Amino acid sequence: MQQVGARVLKSVLGDITQKGYEKKRSKLIGAYLPQPPTANGAAVVRCRLQPGEGVPRRPFRSAHIGVCDIREAAARERAASAAGNRPLFYFRFGVDQALPQERRAPVTPSSASRYHRRRSSGSRDERYRSDVHTEAVQAALAKHKERKMAVPMPSKRRSLVVQTSMDAYTPPDTSSGSEDEGSVQGDSQGTPTSSQGSINMEHWISQAIHGSTTSTTSSSSTQSGGSGAAHRLADVMAQTHIENHSAPPDVTTYTSEHSIQVERPQGSTTSRTAPKYGNAELMETGDGVPVSSRVSAKIQQLVNTLKRPKRPPLREFFVDDFEELLEVQQPDPNQPKPEGAQMLATRGEQLGVVTNWPPSLEAALQRWGTISPKAPCLTTMDTNGKPLYILTYGKLWTRSMKVAYNILHKLGTKQEPMVRPGDRVALVFPNNDPAAFMVAFYGCLLAEVVPVPIEVPLTRKDAGSQQIGFLLGSCGVTVALTSDACHKGLPKSPTGEIPQFKGWPKLLWFVTESKHLSKPPRDWFPHIKDANNDTAYIEYKTCKDGSVLGVTVTRIALLTHCQALTQACGYTEAETIVNVLDFKKDVGLWHGILTSVMNMMHVISIPYALMKVNPLSWIQKVCQYKAKVACVKSRDMHWALVAHRDQRDVNLSSLRMLIVADGANPWSISSCDAFLNVFQSKGLRQEVICPCASSPEALTVAIRRPTDDSNQPPGRGVLSMHGLTYGVIRVDSEEKLSVLTVQDVGLVMPGAIMCSVKPDGVPQLCRTDEIGELCVCAVATGTSYYGLSGMTKNTFEVFPMTSSGAPISEYPFIRTGLLGFVGPGGLVFVVGKMDGLMVVSGRRHNADDIVATALAVEPMKFVYRGRIAVFSVTVLHDERIVIVAEQRPDSTEEDSFQWMSRVLQAIDSIHQVGVYCLALVPANTLPKTPLGGIHLSETKQLFLEGSLHPCNVLMCPHTCVTNLPKPRQKQPEIGPASVMVGNLVSGKRIAQASGRDLGQIEDNDQARKVRTEFLFLSEVLQWRAQTTPDHLLYTLLNCRGTIANSLTCVQLHKRAEKIAVMLMERGHLQDGDHVALVYPPGIDLIAAFYGCLYAGCVPITVRPPHPQNIATTLPTVKMIVEVSRSACLMTTQLICKLLRSREAAAAVDVRTWPLILDTDDLPKKRPAQIYKPSNPDTLAYLDFSVSTTGMLAGVKMSHAATSAFCRSIKLQCELYPSREVAICLDPYCGLGFVLWCLCSVYSGHQSILIPPSELETNPALWLLAVSQYKVRDTFCSYSVMELCTKGLGSQTESLKARGLDLSRVRTCVVVAEERPRIALTQSFSKLFKDLGLHPRAVSTSFGCRVNLAICLQPHRLWTLAEQGTSGPDPTTVYVDMRALRHDRVRLVERGSPHSLPLMESGKILPGVRIIIANPETKGPLGDSHLGEIWVHSAHNASGYFTIYGDESLQSDHFNSRLSFGDTQTIWARTGYLGFLRRTELTDANGERHDALYVVGALDEAMELRGMRYHPIDIETSVIRAHKSVTECAVFTWTNLLVVVVELDGSEQEALDLVPLVTNVVLEEHYLIVGVVVVVDIGVIPINSRGEKQRMHLRDGFLADQLDPIYVAYNM
Repeated sequence: MQQVGARVLKSVLGDITQKGYEKKRSKLIGAYLPQPPTANGAAVVRCRLQPGEGVPRRPFRSAHIGVCDIREAAARERAASAAGNRPLFYFRFGVDQALPQERRAPVTPSSASRYHRRRSSGSRDERYRSDVHTEAVQAALAKHKERKMAVPMPSKRRSLVVQTSMDAYTPPDTSSGSEDEGSVQGDSQGTPTSSQGSINMEHWISQAIHGSTTSTTSSSSTQSGGSGAAHRLADVMAQTHIENHSAPPDVTTYTSEHSIQVERPQGSTTSRTAPKYGNAELMETGDGVPVSSRVSAKIQQLVNTLKRPKRPPLREFFVDDFEELLEVQQPDPNQPKPEGAQMLATRGEQLGVVTNWPPSLEAALQRWGTISPKAPCLTTMDTNGKPLYILTYGKLWTRSMKVAYNILHKLGTKQEPMVRPGDRVALVFPNNDPAAFMVAFYGCLLAEVVPVPIEVPLTRKDAGSQQIGFLLGSCGVTVALTSDACHKGLPKSPTGEIPQFKGWPKLLWFVTESKHLSKPPRDWFPHIKDANNDTAYIEYKTCKDGSVLGVTVTRIALLTHCQALTQACGYTEAETIVNVLDFKKDVGLWHGILTSVMNMMHVISIPYALMKVNPLSWIQKVCQYKAKVACVKSRDMHWALVAHRDQRDVNLSSLRMLIVADGANPWSISSCDAFLNVFQSKGLRQEVICPCASSPEALTVAIRRPTDDSNQPPGRGVLSMHGLTYGVIRVDSEEKLSVLTVQDVGLVMPGAIMCSVKPDGVPQLCRTDEIGELCVCAVATGTSYYGLSGMTKNTFEVFPMTSSGAPISEYPFIRTGLLGFVGPGGLVFVVGKMDGLMVVSGRRHNADDIVATALAVEPMKFVYRGRIAVFSVTVLHDERIVIVAEQRPDSTEEDSFQWMSRVLQAIDSIHQVGVYCLALVPANTLPKTPLGGIHLSETKQLFLEGSLHPCNVLMCPHTCVTNLPKPRQKQPEIGPASVMVGNLVSGKRIAQASGRDLGQIEDNDQARKVRTEFLFLSEVLQWRAQTTPDHLLYTLLNCRGTIANSLTCVQLHKRAEKIAVMLMERGHLQDGDHVALVYPPGIDLIAAFYGCLYAGCVPITVRPPHPQNIATTLPTVKMIVEVSRSACLMTTQLICKLLRSREAAAAVDVRTWPLILDTDDLPKKRPAQIYKPSNPDTLAYLDFSVSTTGMLAGVKMSHAATSAFCRSIKLQCELYPSREVAICLDPYCGLGFVLWCLCSVYSGHQSILIPPSELETNPALWLLAVSQYKVRDTFCSYSVMELCTKGLGSQTESLKARGLDLSRVRTCVVVAEERPRIALTQSFSKLFKDLGLHPRAVSTSFGCRVNLAICLQPHRLWTLAEQGTSGPDPTTVYVDMRALRHDRVRLVERGSPHSLPLMESGKILPGVRIIIANPETKGPLGDSHLGEIWVHSAHNASGYFTIYGDESLQSDHFNSRLSFGDTQTIWARTGYLGFLRRTELTDANGERHDALYVVGALDEAMELRGMRYHPIDIETSVIRAHKSVTECAVFTWTNLLVVVVELDGSEQEALDLVPLVTNVVLEEHYLIVGVVVVVDIGVIPINSRGEKQRMHLRDGFLADQLDPIYVAYNM
């Protein structure tokens, strides 16, 4: 059809210009083309038509693939293969030769300059370019237009946006050269704006600042920017179905409308506007509270996206109680399988022995150096392209001898030479000095030492240079040969010495310039032997993991390789060869240094620096020197195309062979075709282009032979990418979107045998239609990895086997590391490298293919050509694909994000594989190889360490991770009776335990008197004031550690009396009125409390507002005052002023405060009488606290419960009037309040009070007080312990010097309402061990709203076995975290995978009974079963205090009965999950000890995938993920897991955390994180007990009040 089109045009128009021709032609056949997407749709990928190519008829095939229809050919092939004739793949022999010459469009000046124009506007990466591929990508993206992916843009703080996008980045530095990548001058010219119309950065930011209407904080956390952005970004988003969700997805921050694509029957797309509610979306939080929020709309959009099923549903299978089985990928029943016959090994032609071939390479050098000393051997060029130096064979011979002599005789002493024959020496020469390298290399051969050529280390920290150092060390290198210029350029220490590079052995640097060397004596002559099995040289190779290996090549292999290349390439004496390649290794070394000398050829060496200045230089040299052969990479051909203007003097007819060194890369084919198209008119013949395949181990694997017969076209294969992922060769299916076109790399080398074996497992021969690793058996190969016998065996000593298990040869084969197959006619095809192989869910993908697809998405507007890395990381037992690219500084945030989402779509369509992470980094920041390419393993290392510092990240775990365990189905609950019977049958006891019985404990006389005569605390205080008036009860310390205030029994009594008078006279309060006590921690609070009791009022302790933070702290005070129905508020004069200040008026309505009494001014008189309650069950005080879930709950404590509580603590802690106890706790609720205010009065001991707020100025205050007062018992909170651990960690020595001694501390109890923080208590114990703290002194307590203290203080327990030994702490067990998720307890050994340490919460208080019950069925559970902790005790609270009197809530929490067993006892439900476990330890009375383990709060637990997760477990994993994460909190929102991390580091590190957080939660918890929010330190709210307020955080996040540094929405 294309030919017909051309013919019709010619006949109609006669002679027309190229431009007009193409225009007309496209009009004629436009009807047959797929309609390209419009500007606001998927990427407009301009498909380049080469001159002489037809317009493709379908988006899967380019004209150069072949003329006949592939489908017909495929049918023919299948028929043939069914008949057993041929393997099932299709080859087309013939490129444009199929078209007669005159119909080939001439390359006119206009078309040539079009190349340049196209390039300067930033064209695709030609190295990976393929027309087929670009069309495939275009079609794939067009297909996605119908079903788009909704990708919410991440939110970024503006400082971050500005820094990453607007810094004056230099374009990637290619000064050190680039092997595979890099750019030409003019590459970085300004790119025109994209078809979507990119926005100017400043304009965008000003838009963001002025156009913000959503919220006051939006200016500090701009999201994407640009008011016109909605239309563009909407195109990237999927058609968002607004079902019954609370809000439409808000795609950008500042849009006034949201365009949604609606499918029309005729296929057109129109946009309509979705309604908005005011300025922002109305959104309800989980609690039903409406918030105005952009963030939540985004999350809603994410939820909508994730609702659409992308992957097949998970397979059904039975899940054992505890085991979460990872989904095992089931093989696809329809996957293609190889059907061909077993392949036969292919033999190359016989290596013909020519009579005048030298017996060794040194002999060849000697011959040419003596008989043709004037013959040119090597011409080097300067950066202007002028010949710098011509090395003749005579000079090469004499100078090499000089180097050989000096190496052997002038290093070390005569008796102890430094280098002996057979030793290894390093060759360190720059890329612009091949002559010096050549002299040194041949000098080593003549001296019979082994050269190890390496790159020049430019800095001490070059990427990969450390590994090179390890190679040198393992080779025992002690001498490095280098040139004068290079030696001067090496980094020097101040003394002028060359420093030792990291990981390198100590080297002697030896300069090889003639002027520095001694002349050898007349009688000295090198010993020239025939080639033998001694090592000739070692070539280094960098592996996938970054390690460097040395491949040893023997002298016979070296010579045979030169002979094989001479025969294959038809080299003859005195031919001229132009070499653009690196001459130190690989094809450049083999042709340009070794084979050239064997044949006395003349090499013109083009340095990389010249190529950068003048990409046409190599073509000019071919013309100038009439060179017969050129060695290039496809990069060099591409650059020549880019720079090519109509050069009249270019004539390539002298070339008989253009060796393409990376011809084995599947994407080199397009460079070859494009180059041929342009330069055919300049005398370049098609048969001249000779791609070759090579590997460091096997040297040259195959090379296309130069032929004189231009009628024998090269081979092409159009292979299905889908088939390739299964390792099967198939002609592409009807879909034709994903094909790989490969060219042959010629025939097997002379004298070699080749086969392909299965890439993994036993080396079994492949079938004819199967991809395998190519293996070669020949003399001309490497022989081993130096010093690594095990790896050598696996690579260099492979014996391929037939399907019956018989080896095909007695000689070993060598694995080449290339994946491919041998096609018809013995042609070798390579489809990828083993190193680039990524096996995802059982399918193989090649990194190069993924790179090519990514680069075909947009012509290089957003990322740099050749600065893109693709690798895989293992997460959750499968490989996941990661793409990292360098972003151009001129591309906006939004543009880059659009590009990223398109790349995901394209890769998904073409490769049917999900990308796990796509990251863009600032220009010029990826680690480089010495020649400027990307150092892949180092990039991967940086990614895994979190040191990559990307400026854009898109994670897609939801689409990639398909092997998660099956969500747990809730089984119908087993009845409580069956559970009990089951436990009895299995011999398990019911999980219940109790503290000591209060009735059986002997009291002393005084204690008995307190217990029997006084029912009320107020009576106890009066009694103490009479009997021991001057006994000190309270001492308050200030931040300097001096006594700020103290109270004796009588002082407290008199103060309380005055306060009671004040309440009655000034406050006119009645019995039972509620009084709010708003005091700082101290003595006033205690006096006010007892004053209320004396007056018959009910006190409520309230934390005062923080003067620096009134806006957030005062509303809580106001709420407690109102909810508790306080008739009066007592406080100090200072706080009194604060409550009525202007700042307070801004936060709350100050006119609605109840009566405020200032206790700094007390009346002088005593009350007429002190109130005595009529009934011990009346209310003593109210205890209000905010739970971690953000609920404000007040509980009622009766007089009886208060007295019982004090007695229980007195007995447990053995408190007497002679004791001193240090208390560093907040005195407003729970056990902290009881210890601060009540216990001293009841037990008579002295309390040393240390306000925790004072520790902020003096972290050592608490411990110094404990030491100074020789305290045995002390109480603190987790926040105090954390403050000491972090603040005093480095000061233990100075504290010791100050006399701090903790050896007297018997118990240090952490007061908490949560699972014990074992890591914190352990680090505290370890840290202060040197100061005398006993490791067993630290313990925890546990209380909750229904019972303020259930467990407290460690037990003094021991077993016979443990006496006299310091065994491990008996109170810690390890449980399986996976079992916990299923509400099961399974004990495991320490260090087991998924093990979680749990510490016992302390000894159960006297008078307390505990049972573990099923929270749903309320049935009792067995020992070591997870359930809700229920408690029965005299000091249980008597109920919640609520304004509305919600009786159902109260009766359930405080008055529950078991549904089976003991149904009479009234229990209180704690709301915490835990378990009891009987231990081997014995109590003082000889009974076995029952330990209580608290796992977590029921209302904090998250239900995800049918399992119960405790936030603390996920948070612990996340904090371990990266050193910069200081704190973390997680919560769920609409089944999405949101992780908030506090970053301690620069904002540039924020994006590093996103992949690490996602990885660790996947690995350890089998959960996919939905949103990662990175915030500043201190954003996660924490209450006074040091507990995270996750629900407050959630509300702040949904209301967009966190001012995050970065918000990432995982797809």
